[in-house]
Amino acid sequence: MKTPTISTLVFFLALVFSSSCAASAVGDVDGFLECLMEEFQNYTSISSFVYTPINSSFPSVLNFSIRNMRFSLDSTPKPQVIITPEHEYQIPPIIYCAKGNQLQIRTRGGGHDFEGRSYVTDVPFVIIDLLKLSEVTVDARQKTAWVGAGATIGMLYYRIAEKSPTLAFPAGFSPTVGVGGHFSGGGYGILLRKYGLAADNVIDARIVDANGRILTRKSMGEDLFWAIRGGGGASFGVILAWKVRLVDVPETVTVFTIGRTLEQNATQLIHRWQYVAPKFERNLFLRIVARRANASEDGSKLTIRASFNSVFLGRIDRLLALMQKYFPELGLVREDCTEMSWIQAILYNVGLPIDSREVLLNRTQPGVRYYKGKSDYVQKPIPISGFEGIWRLFYEPEGREAEILLTPYGGKMAEIPESAIPFPHRAGNLYKLHHMAYWKAEDAQNADKYINWIRRLYSYVAPYVSQSPRGAFLCYRDLDIGVNNNEGVVSIETARVWGTKYFKNNFDRLVQVKTRVDPGHFFREEQSIPPRPRWTGKDDI
Repeated sequence: MKTPTISTLVFFLALVFSSSCAASAVGDVDGFLECLMEEFQNYTSISSFVYTPINSSFPSVLNFSIRNMRFSLDSTPKPQVIITPEHEYQIPPIIYCAKGNQLQIRTRGGGHDFEGRSYVTDVPFVIIDLLKLSEVTVDARQKTAWVGAGATIGMLYYRIAEKSPTLAFPAGFSPTVGVGGHFSGGGYGILLRKYGLAADNVIDARIVDANGRILTRKSMGEDLFWAIRGGGGASFGVILAWKVRLVDVPETVTVFTIGRTLEQNATQLIHRWQYVAPKFERNLFLRIVARRANASEDGSKLTIRASFNSVFLGRIDRLLALMQKYFPELGLVREDCTEMSWIQAILYNVGLPIDSREVLLNRTQPGVRYYKGKSDYVQKPIPISGFEGIWRLFYEPEGREAEILLTPYGGKMAEIPESAIPFPHRAGNLYKLHHMAYWKAEDAQNADKYINWIRRLYSYVAPYVSQSPRGAFLCYRDLDIGVNNNEGVVSIETARVWGTKYFKNNFDRLVQVKTRVDPGHFFREEQSIPPRPRWTGKDDI
């Protein structure tokens, strides 16, 4: 098909795209759209997957994958263009046209990123939304799967369960989390003590680099492949798909959830849990979620309720014996336990009906809320007085819907070297501490008071968590710990402030990889790995 004439092109832009998205000093939107049509040479096909604010469907496409209502307000910066590619070959032209017209790219999968970095920034930008690149192909005989970067964890779990009741993958809890950001940030779930992180079990990938090349593990090289597994894929390119190694699980697993309030010695149980949970055999995963609750029916008295939530890769009898030996204080009895399949345990852990696994294919997350999250790593048990101080903060008005989650380490996590992939938080950590503050729509204009509250909680726990650096989990992105400037050259030392918290000593190697594969820092955001400002081209990785 012939390239459209300039007059046809301009007319089409005026009707279908937004001439109101006028070119700015730092981003030529009309030039970008014109470039796309010249690259594809078929403007009718572009109109099916390119959206600007003039399109009636633009708001629904933008909002569909927003998982933090903090970033759904009218005041939130919006993209100039949203592109929902249907095929891999459509992405390199997008990169080429964005580079040529000084527009930044944000890549979005599931949209669960805590700070909305996949769909929010203050400079002119384009969203590449990968939700249509969501094919999952499972090879049960080889125990592998190719997973499109736009797929969700739920889709992956569902497709594995279709092929085998005794295969699984060590990814996260929420089925609507996108695999792209989850895998490239590390990704953890029920199986981390048995099999490590999601990123530990990635064996190949497909990525579009800053030059528009589609690369596999073989063609990208081991350094880039190392970097995208836990170092944040969006710093290095657009991840198209992941090949993962599936893992074995028993046909029957056992689950339980036991709630204990302060009046039922919850604080003492949590304190004891710190000593035993990381040392359990690796088939046993026992985490804690603590929230404020009413201690009286009329709500006049408050308490803290801790939920001890477990999945054991085995039968009830073995679980009861282990708990009686290592954690009898919890008082687990047979009636607390339920045997089920692995896929049912996935549903159980997120409160979904265990006999309706088709719900895992649903990309829509019910009850999307306003929130701010933070993370820490605990290396020495927190004293009882430390937890009592946390509870006092939870009794404040802003702590009404807050929670902390304690996820045990040990097992496989203590055996993998810190430098195996960019994710470094391995041996020496008893557990990960995850802080969350939530608020309702009626408080949307008062978000600062909740954000300030969780910052005070974060400051309070500082003496009890890892130091020099104070660790943080990349999948729980937190801009409070440091940011880059959004335009111009980024100082390595500025990035090191936040980079060592996520990556520790692996930060410098990530900079080396970035300098080689994206020396112009095209793939950038507030916490992207920067290249060295002056690179000689010498092979120094």
